[in-house]
Amino acid sequence: MDYAQLLDGKALAQRIQSQLKDRVDQLRSTQGRPPGLAVLMVGDNPASAAYVRNKERACAKVGIASFGRHFPTNISQTEVEQTIRTLNQDPLVDGILLQLPVPPHLDAVSLLHQIHPDKDVDGLHPLNLGRLVRGEPGLRSCTPAGVMSLLREYSIELKGKQAVVVGRSILVGKPMALMLLEADATVTMAHSRSQNLTEVTRSADILIAAAGRPELIAADMVKPKAVVIDVGMNRITDYEGNSRLVGDVKFDSVREVAKFLTPVPGGVGPMTVTMLLQNTVLSYTRVHA
Repeated sequence: MDYAQLLDGKALAQRIQSQLKDRVDQLRSTQGRPPGLAVLMVGDNPASAAYVRNKERACAKVGIASFGRHFPTNISQTEVEQTIRTLNQDPLVDGILLQLPVPPHLDAVSLLHQIHPDKDVDGLHPLNLGRLVRGEPGLRSCTPAGVMSLLREYSIELKGKQAVVVGRSILVGKPMALMLLEADATVTMAHSRSQNLTEVTRSADILIAAAGRPELIAADMVKPKAVVIDVGMNRITDYEGNSRLVGDVKFDSVREVAKFLTPVPGGVGPMTVTMLLQNTVLSYTRVHA
């Protein structure tokens, strides 16, 4: 039986990070300082803490300065906004990222709006999303940008292909659909309320699973020889209390149907962090071009 070829996000991420390290070294020697990234985290959500550590380690690896801030859960909206305003003015900080989710008493949308669009390395400010809609240059949302980079790396043709995105979040689903449209794919968006989801997903030459539902996409939902990109990162615990990370795709069975497939972990995840670093360097070079 032919198994799907796995798209190795980890290897591509390492290669891009190595190029970024050379670029950062060069910028530091010509401009006198490295690019700087501030990751803001509120509370002690263990998954968020792990993501933040991961981002800070990646920064250190390529030579980007970290200006992380960790706030207690009960911090006020005003205090976080004040911190963001200070970082907006800080000439050493090129990128600002608010780690989501934030505790329910904080208004995440309002906080994201406070980040200056030119320092919005998550690509979530309305101005940057508007630039994406209009096809103008700007900071792009990291996960979809990572997916596009992975598709390019494996020379996967998008022009004229049927692409289906399952999930409509502002973080992944919507910007992903726009980037695929920009690459001349014909795009359908589906979600948890879509009728006949199996029928919709089986029409896809390129299927992006970003619904945040563990193992939602089964083999019978995948067109034979399709390209399947699994954006999901779900920690599930079995009846014995052992936990493991799974995607939104039933990996073992879909692997027997698809032509290309991303593993979880090691597929899209490393690319997301790498695009964050790339956005930080891009933001720096715009100022120091």
